[in-house]
Amino acid sequence: MGTLTIRLDDKLDGELARLAKRTGRAKSDLAREALRKQLAIQRFRALRRRAMPYAEAAGYLTDEDVFRDVS
Repeated sequence: MGTLTIRLDDKLDGELARLAKRTGRAKSDLAREALRKQLAIQRFRALRRRAMPYAEAAGYLTDEDVFRDVS
């Protein structure tokens, strides 16, 4: 397992500490979860950027276009 050290400003550290206390989870666990979610969002956005030209060529310009065809 790797180790990452980050610096948090006082406000963010306080918010994280309060959330950890409220949820009974370690600050490290919460930070790992937040990082996993952010990385997943970035992967999704990259895939979407690559897929958009194909979707647009097929006539899918909006979410409504997709919902229309899959509903």
